[in-house]
Amino acid sequence: MKAIHVTAYGGPENMILAEAERPVPAAGEVLIKVKAASVNFADIKTRYGKKGGGPLPYIPGIDCTGTIEALGNGVEGLIPGQRVIAFPSKGSYAEYALAPAMLTFPIPKSISDIQAAACPIAGITSLKLLEDIARIQQGETVLVHAGAGGVGTTAIQLARILGAGKVITTAGSPEKTAYALEAGSDYGVCYTIEDFPAKVMEWTEGKGADVILDSVAGTVTEKSLDCLAPFGRLVNFGNASGNAGSVETNDLHSSCRSLLGFSFGTVRKKRPHLVRASAGKIIGLLETGRLSMKIGETFSLSEAAEAHTRIESRQSLGKTVLIID
Repeated sequence: MKAIHVTAYGGPENMILAEAERPVPAAGEVLIKVKAASVNFADIKTRYGKKGGGPLPYIPGIDCTGTIEALGNGVEGLIPGQRVIAFPSKGSYAEYALAPAMLTFPIPKSISDIQAAACPIAGITSLKLLEDIARIQQGETVLVHAGAGGVGTTAIQLARILGAGKVITTAGSPEKTAYALEAGSDYGVCYTIEDFPAKVMEWTEGKGADVILDSVAGTVTEKSLDCLAPFGRLVNFGNASGNAGSVETNDLHSSCRSLLGFSFGTVRKKRPHLVRASAGKIIGLLETGRLSMKIGETFSLSEAAEAHTRIESRQSLGKTVLIID
């Protein structure tokens, strides 16, 4: 089979298309003929050796859609030929991928391959952040940082579906701010031009945001406390800025505000049973059309390095998807 191989840690020039041995499912695994796979920021961090690591060369990619080709021993509830989304254990930028049965979920024919490929990481992460971690309540104001990305554009829509009264987003350029507004945000601010805490306070009549989703960290986290409402929840789920940021405890206890952490990778690794319910809800929302994944660009498998370059240069919008088949 053909697959992308990362031959050394570093830039996208270390990604090559080459032959690989077709994998065989072990007990509890499924073999998937991959139709499409999404490109995630985590893939780039892993390529630089900053996330995951492991022996080289390796096949990148952490989610995909396709059809089940074969089942390992002990797998129940799944059948060959079934369309699924999944979280492969050893890469998804390939014609075939292995995934744990527990992290493989059937999808209906009505969901296209591109929509299906775009949804696993972005969709389930967004739902977990809002529903399980932040515990969004009816009518609350939600602030989504990096609102033009895959998680950002999905979280905007899900916040609405889950009852948010107002959705505000930040982005790094006017173009990205406009894209977030098109995705359904009520207000958008370019944080490189304007002071986002001041704008949030203005748009909420001095109350602040009840829920803030932060994948940037650093000064963005610090400034977010300037517009987090009393009893508000700030959820950090990444550090795209490369900086950790600093928070003082007296910014939290007297105002009854919470700073929460979330990693979907940790959930998949340590508590995979928690993924099924969220996956089912996201699939249902896609099937009914209430949720639509915002697709920025698609690339062929051989163009995977170019896809990485687009995301790494902060030029991408929405989800980026590789078409495998």
